[in-house]
Amino acid sequence: QVQLVESGGGLVQTGGSLRLSCAASGRTFSTYAMGWFRQAPGKEREFVAAISRNSFTTYSDSVKGRFTISRDNAKNTVYLQISSLKPEDTAVYYCATTDGTKATNSESGYNYWGQGTQVTVSS
Repeated sequence: QVQLVESGGGLVQTGGSLRLSCAASGRTFSTYAMGWFRQAPGKEREFVAAISRNSFTTYSDSVKGRFTISRDNAKNTVYLQISSLKPEDTAVYYCATTDGTKATNSESGYNYWGQGTQVTVSS
């Protein structure tokens, strides 16, 4: 079965950076689109970034220019480089994958989810 395991979260100061990783297994990684979502305390889960099979990327307006999604098909891993962090970026970050090839910002388009990794930004 498809498994997604996130890592790389932690506590960082405002303005700092982290690189989140999501290791995928259970099927041919390079075929499918991948995405990152996040959920802050007391809020709904929201879209952050997605990358298609062909590495076309899309971002939410709130992270555009600060976050970068990328994939390494040889390592079956998708990354999220997060920079210029703000306290409002504090959330659990989730990796997800679709059964399709196109990047989508719709949560309903994702079929498999990781367990999440906590990112906390201190002011």
